[in-house]
Amino acid sequence: MSPRQRADARRNYARILAVAEEEVAVHGAAASLEQIARVAGVGSATVRRHFPTRRALLDAVAKERIEALCARAEVLAGEHDSRTALLDWLGEVIASSTRSRGLAAALAYEGAPPEDVYENSCATALEAAGTPLLRRAAEDGAVAGDVTFTDLVALMVGIVLATEQHADPAAAAERLFRLTVTGLSPRDQSAIL
Repeated sequence: MSPRQRADARRNYARILAVAEEEVAVHGAAASLEQIARVAGVGSATVRRHFPTRRALLDAVAKERIEALCARAEVLAGEHDSRTALLDWLGEVIASSTRSRGLAAALAYEGAPPEDVYENSCATALEAAGTPLLRRAAEDGAVAGDVTFTDLVALMVGIVLATEQHADPAAAAERLFRLTVTGLSPRDQSAIL
């Protein structure tokens, strides 16, 4: 490949990604790859060359948000209260997902068995960042010991997808998350996740 072809490929990639971010923001994970190609001014084969699957495109769109959430998990890992650290981080993942349509779909394991994590760079990165928070909370007895990170991803994705059509998705997702954490118990009882 000549230097000119490489430069064209980099420009195409950047243009496709910019258009994809806009399309995913409007249409979520179901954004049309053909529409992305049309708006970016490239052929659909060019889109598929850079992003061979919808998952690859969603991962690329979500990359910066995922990196910020991973960095936040590192900061929260130093907090004294392990339960609060975990719940704060999960709340931030949910809030970020409600602001960024398509992010929840990028996190979904797409039906993979819990013991066989789907090839998914977004979920893999968040799992690497969040597992220490979950492990510490479980060791402290602040979270049930049988809760897995896969359980938490399913919970977060479910909440975000269930609320994305609400008038205020962030508020609806926050309410469902808090309800999930506290359960249906009266407020004076402490709950374990």
